[in-house]
Amino acid sequence: MRGRQTRDATARRRDQLTGGHVERVRARPVAPVARVATGRPARPGETLAAAGAGRGPRPKPKRRLPPEVLTDEEVRALLDACGRYTPVALRNRALITLMYRAGLRVSEALTLQPKDVDLENGIVRVLHGKGDRYRAVGLDPGAAAVVAAWLAERGRGQRVAARGHGAGGPLAAAPLLCTAYGTPLTTGYVRRLMKRLGRQAGIAKRVHAHGLRHTHAAQLRSEGVDVGIISRQLGHRSLLTTIRYLDHVQPTAVVDAMRGRVWTMGCVP
Repeated sequence: MRGRQTRDATARRRDQLTGGHVERVRARPVAPVARVATGRPARPGETLAAAGAGRGPRPKPKRRLPPEVLTDEEVRALLDACGRYTPVALRNRALITLMYRAGLRVSEALTLQPKDVDLENGIVRVLHGKGDRYRAVGLDPGAAAVVAAWLAERGRGQRVAARGHGAGGPLAAAPLLCTAYGTPLTTGYVRRLMKRLGRQAGIAKRVHAHGLRHTHAAQLRSEGVDVGIISRQLGHRSLLTTIRYLDHVQPTAVVDAMRGRVWTMGCVP
């Protein structure tokens, strides 16, 4: 009752102010604003075709280049380009080895902690893989020796840093692959490093971090390793993903079928 009286009083007051000449307009739904390809709203009276004219076509998404698998000799040339005895050389050799011989993604290698590597048993524990999934991968003794050389150098640097800082110094809580100040490496640094090493090694192929993972998968397949084991080593969610991955990296079925064909040049008169 009180609400009705309030509405009536408001209407009377409005009539006093406007003289009763108030046009009541029914609310209409507002049509959505059409947008042209550039993302701006279309102007009044402008068609979408006219609005997009003169703007040119949308830029095509960047095409992903096919993988280029390296040979074992080419990877050894990358390791030689790192150097052998300086701390940076030992660290970069360990980084390349982990991606090449364990098939780690670059993000997985850069987030490893020293405790995640069991070199005696050849185990690398990836705590935060793709999708934040855990897996344990294998590492052969030759690769473990390269990583062990970096761990020994890292331990010496940690002991020296601890003398001035105490409590283990800046390397105490640093990841496995870090700078002398305990700063983690970045993917941008690795990307630039791989390009530089590829040029120094004289490799004509595209050299990048994920290419070492491709090379690892291709080598396992050529060695006859079971697809299920390859899938677990790479950290794929399903076996079908691994099969597609291997067919993309090394299409052995197609190559073997074509190489099995016989063609003999006949005598040309």
